[in-house]
Amino acid sequence: MLQARARQSAAARELNVHRSVIHKLWNHYQRHQKASRRRGSGCWRITTSADDRYLLQCARRRRTLTAGVAARWFCKKAHIPPNSVAQTA
Repeated sequence: MLQARARQSAAARELNVHRSVIHKLWNHYQRHQKASRRRGSGCWRITTSADDRYLLQCARRRRTLTAGVAARWFCKKAHIPPNSVAQTA
């Protein structure tokens, strides 16, 4: 679209995104000659969606459990290293 000299605002309207998204993508394309997505940042997930559902179910059953106690208990049960769980103050 932009290679055909269309305006960035027109492309944004047609794709239903903010014009800053088009601007960033176009700049990235001009620099690198590709429009692939950037790799995600942050830590990889260790728990699966099934683990998340199980944790939620356990939290609903044991409402007096604090988050720290629940995290340590789950780490022991799921064989996940405790240092992989976010620590809270």
